[in-house]
Amino acid sequence: MENGQRTLVVDDDVFIGSRMELMLNLLGITDVTRAVNGLQAVELFGQALKAGKPYSLVFLDIIMPEMDGQEALKRIRTMEREAGVSGTDRSIIIMTTSLGSPNDMMEAMFEGDCNDYIVKPVDEAILGGMLTRYGLIM
Repeated sequence: MENGQRTLVVDDDVFIGSRMELMLNLLGITDVTRAVNGLQAVELFGQALKAGKPYSLVFLDIIMPEMDGQEALKRIRTMEREAGVSGTDRSIIIMTTSLGSPNDMMEAMFEGDCNDYIVKPVDEAILGGMLTRYGLIM
């Protein structure tokens, strides 16, 4: 992702966050910031939005300390609405979780308004296909 596009990876497991960042780097996405919980993610997202350098892509784990991914997702979408960000200018938010629960997926997709959902461990080929589908990589 070039042209000032930025990515936020949020996972309380440092190994998983590092692995996700490495996979993104291998796919050509190099401007990656990491957060370890939903609260930190919301703070970083808000700072980036106010600075005029919003994250184009956000990966949010669902189960985390401080604030879970579902709540962080709702707060991020609220910040975007309050800042007048809409349509294709909104961040692409992909929920990541080791839970394959249909209820978690439904909550994230319909109540939280995420763009997509991926189950961990994340497979690089699946990730690459997803990012290609959103036009983030070729």
